[in-house]
Amino acid sequence: MAEPTIYELSSPGRMGVRFPEPDVPLADLPAGLVRGELPLPELSELDVVRHFTHLSRLNYSIDGGFYPLGSCTMKYNPKVNEVAARLPGFAFTHPLQPAETVQGNLALMHELQEYLKEISGLAAISLQPAAGAHGEFTGVLIMKAYHDAMGNTNRTKMLIPDSAHGTNPATSSMSGFEVVPLPSDERGNVDLAALKVLCDDTVAGLMLTNPNTLGLFDENVVEVVNMIHGCGGLIYGDGANLNALLGVARPGDIGFDVMHFNLHKTFSTPHGGGGPGSGPVGVAAHLADFLPGPNVVIAEEGSEDEAPLFDLAMPAKSIGRVKSFHGHFGMMIRAFTYITMHGADGMRRIAEHAVLNANYLLAKLRKTYHVPYDRICMHEFVMEGVFADAPGVHALDIAKRLMDYNFHPPTNYFPLIVHEALMIEPTETENKQTLDVFADVLIKIAEEAHTQPELLHSAPHITPIGRLDEVKAAKDLVLCCWIPE
Repeated sequence: MAEPTIYELSSPGRMGVRFPEPDVPLADLPAGLVRGELPLPELSELDVVRHFTHLSRLNYSIDGGFYPLGSCTMKYNPKVNEVAARLPGFAFTHPLQPAETVQGNLALMHELQEYLKEISGLAAISLQPAAGAHGEFTGVLIMKAYHDAMGNTNRTKMLIPDSAHGTNPATSSMSGFEVVPLPSDERGNVDLAALKVLCDDTVAGLMLTNPNTLGLFDENVVEVVNMIHGCGGLIYGDGANLNALLGVARPGDIGFDVMHFNLHKTFSTPHGGGGPGSGPVGVAAHLADFLPGPNVVIAEEGSEDEAPLFDLAMPAKSIGRVKSFHGHFGMMIRAFTYITMHGADGMRRIAEHAVLNANYLLAKLRKTYHVPYDRICMHEFVMEGVFADAPGVHALDIAKRLMDYNFHPPTNYFPLIVHEALMIEPTETENKQTLDVFADVLIKIAEEAHTQPELLHSAPHITPIGRLDEVKAAKDLVLCCWIPE
């Protein structure tokens, strides 16, 4: 049964606010400013508060339960991050203020740039991009600007492994490159033989997600980097899975030329509707002049008694602005707080525990669910949500049934190279008890798939709205919930 709307709860004469008598003369509002025919609801303050509080409890959130979305790194957002972002010196400043009046803000941004340089092994950072996909697009535009500056007009192809994130081919196409798919080998790595055939003077670069969307660290990553560099191309690192590498491996040291960071994934800033996001871009030294800007620089070195003076500057061959002002500053504060609190040792422990949790779940589930690329994983793994002896059950059924056990489903049907994929990423923030219950529920659902498949086909059963026709919903959009007569 659908929840009543705020309009259906309305009762004539109820009021949520009673204004005091005005101490100035009343005046008529201009004609047409107020539309008397609007069916505005009449409710008390308590009615409104209870209604929206109830609706908020129907939302699934990381504060309320385990969120095992593979590829999305839905880790807990510490509340101290929110406290820091709301400090008056940060919250009440404006991006158009003169640099000398916001030295604390610029100092935080500069230090965050330095942190990201150290974590990635890259030479320069821009904090401007507003999200991971935006950072990815920015990074590829930097690659294009570099090739244009070098006169490499023949370099028109971007190689995209089939285990890459789905935004990679879209980003390449939007940037004007021809997308060339690259297959994986039987162990989930980039197929070196196929790469060798493709490497020539038309290759602008390769976009590599490492660890990839199978949750696997590419065993041939050094060879891949060397082959691309050998034919004059650049290596883009999709940083969405950086949570597996913190303090353990630095993409810049491996040879990556450019990468983006998802602050909402690795560094615990709010994700999705809790955003806005932030997708800083880091580059090797030879690409530093092409970064978007302006970026924070030290205008005057400090001393023992005085702090340095910070300012904003455009790189010499910048691709220009990619975001108004200087990026999403509130997200920078949260990421800065997270990194500062954990420190270098804490960053490494985050990665170690994320990898440990993923492999623990994999070990508990691999006897029940088929894992096509079954080797030690990094932060996530992909298994098949289908059984040969229960042919009517699919990954979607398993995902919907998980909701009846109060778990958010994992990512479905991605990556595309795994049949009926269920992509699971526990992150480092979940404890063993939660992982044990989650694994036990998945094993129980596998039993139900064989003994009571109708339970899976009709799931979920406990949610306010049952199984939706997702194909119809995609084709027959309803974009307005209220249409005036």
